Amino acid sequence: MTWRLNRAEFESSKGVQNKQIFRRIVASGEPTGVLAYSADKAVGWCAVAPRKVYVRLANSRVLKPVDDRPVWSVSCFYIASAYRGTGMAQALLKAAVAYAGRRGARIVEGYPYDIHKNLPSAFVWTGLLSTFREVGFEEVARRSPTRPIVRKELKS
Repeated sequence: MTWRLNRAEFESSKGVQNKQIFRRIVASGEPTGVLAYSADKAVGWCAVAPRKVYVRLANSRVLKPVDDRPVWSVSCFYIASAYRGTGMAQALLKAAVAYAGRRGARIVEGYPYDIHKNLPSAFVWTGLLSTFREVGFEEVARRSPTRPIVRKELKS
């Protein structure tokens, strides 16, 4: 929810309220992302939706729009600790791109970290540049040493 609400709205709705807001979004059928399951348990998540729903991206100096083309944004990942390092991030990203394509996206964009040291997973929740590159994304802008904007153009 952090990208879907402005900072004040997110902070004032922390916890239960943000969960309720997100449940309403899911129930509405609005695009939210893809899940990975092991047996009957969700073990991974990749958020993807049209960039326009992520209001905080529009006001970011580092992640502001590159151009006026309509894009879908991969805004975050969650992978259960037992499944990290298994290729799940790449699988989720591929599934998110396919999902966006089925919903009409022609460009999918991401905001990964480009870091060369190990950080706890909580600090790289928007993904790693290497993951996006492995799935065919190309860097289109960089306004910060560690935060490129990457895109994958889909065939129509």
